[in-house]
Amino acid sequence: MAASGISGAAFRLKSLKDTDSLARLGNEIVSCRACPRLVAWREESAAHPPRRFQGQRYWGRPVPGFGDAGARLLVVGLAPAANGGNRTGRVFTGDASGDFLFAALHRAGIANQPSSVSQGDGLRLRGAWIAAAVRCAPPENKPTPAEFSRCRPFLVREIAALPNMKVVLALGAHAWRASIEALTANGSPRPKPIPAFAHGAEAAIGETRLLGSYHVSQQNTFTGRLTPAMFDAVLERVRSTF
Repeated sequence: MAASGISGAAFRLKSLKDTDSLARLGNEIVSCRACPRLVAWREESAAHPPRRFQGQRYWGRPVPGFGDAGARLLVVGLAPAANGGNRTGRVFTGDASGDFLFAALHRAGIANQPSSVSQGDGLRLRGAWIAAAVRCAPPENKPTPAEFSRCRPFLVREIAALPNMKVVLALGAHAWRASIEALTANGSPRPKPIPAFAHGAEAAIGETRLLGSYHVSQQNTFTGRLTPAMFDAVLERVRSTF
């Protein structure tokens, strides 16, 4: 018997059900057309890629989360990049932000390889799930408040389908706020006052530990505002809960 009193067979069955729930949610996300501005932009970006990606078939749809259904860690970003996740169909894949993120996750033993260029490139996450607050690539990387609101139920339901999740790592202030909203929508008490975002910030949202990091965007990593050492230090605090 497992320590929780659940038999191995029952635990495997529960994991299969969780995976099925995430798969069904992923299918719903991919078919969403709730935000006309985002639909138009993601499809325009796919139809007119920059020269370096011309000839490639773009995903051009909302991007679901991915990873380990038994995840204890949920990483939340802002939204797919127009020529990253919107091209590959996997958030943080195929762009400089993903290069920084997956290299760090690999150093921490969470990813099996240090980069991801496509959905079928062999990337596997151990104990982690990666998602975004908004599932479509937004113009200028700036979703509107209404777009955040319409997309929020996806993150709420994703959290509900990750029963082993203990830690949320929010990449940037928008992801920090979106994570708090999604956690409280799942029944966690809303903290008062709402914790302020900062790099390295930490807050308890009910039983979930929320950690913040500057976003892994080129604007931060190329300027030195976010360095590999800074991000590794946050991931080390994440790993201390595993």
